[in-house]
Amino acid sequence: MKFVVVVFPGSNCDHDAYYALKHNLDVSVDFVWHKETDLKKYDAIVIPGGFSYGDYLRTGAIARFSPIMDAVIKEAKKGKPVFGICNGFQILIESGLLPGALIVNKGVRFLSQDVTIEVVNNNSIFTKIFKIGQKLQMPIAHKQGNFIADQETLHLLEDEDRIIFSYSDERTGNPNGSMKNIAGIVNKSRNVLGMMPHPERAAESILGSNDGIEIFKSMLT
Repeated sequence: MKFVVVVFPGSNCDHDAYYALKHNLDVSVDFVWHKETDLKKYDAIVIPGGFSYGDYLRTGAIARFSPIMDAVIKEAKKGKPVFGICNGFQILIESGLLPGALIVNKGVRFLSQDVTIEVVNNNSIFTKIFKIGQKLQMPIAHKQGNFIADQETLHLLEDEDRIIFSYSDERTGNPNGSMKNIAGIVNKSRNVLGMMPHPERAAESILGSNDGIEIFKSMLT
């Protein structure tokens, strides 16, 4: 399986994702600059975290118009796995691959902390090796991670079992105010995942948790 990590101006978790895939899992992975237009030779796409275009307009709003996004959308529609992490989640929402919106955290502060999330659904390429209810530890690092949607969309996400991860921390609870405690969702075809927590930063025990690497492992099985 050959992965690609898309790099935008302002990406700052691209090397983290690359390292997790290349060095922790020993899989084939390339960086691809956002001005490229062809992703046919890759089997899975990672949209990493960071501050694409400095978040100067709105998180993910400018990156959505990068040339590479037409290729991302095209490959996603073919059924290839697309995994957006933090800013990558924001970009996937802006591009229409995932529903809803991500707004400023409830406390209007940038949050950088460890969280506990729960596996809500294991019927996806990203979670098939997990048990429902399994708890995972990994960090968050965002200011606009508060997931919102209208009631129709929220009901649709629940009815179609598209809420994949939820915040489940006995100490801090839901850190950013996301509706339904949503930490990650998939598209209707279940091949596009967006999540705010950073699994690539929880890829080995020296980082404090290796729970995140299991999501990438699930994509490989």
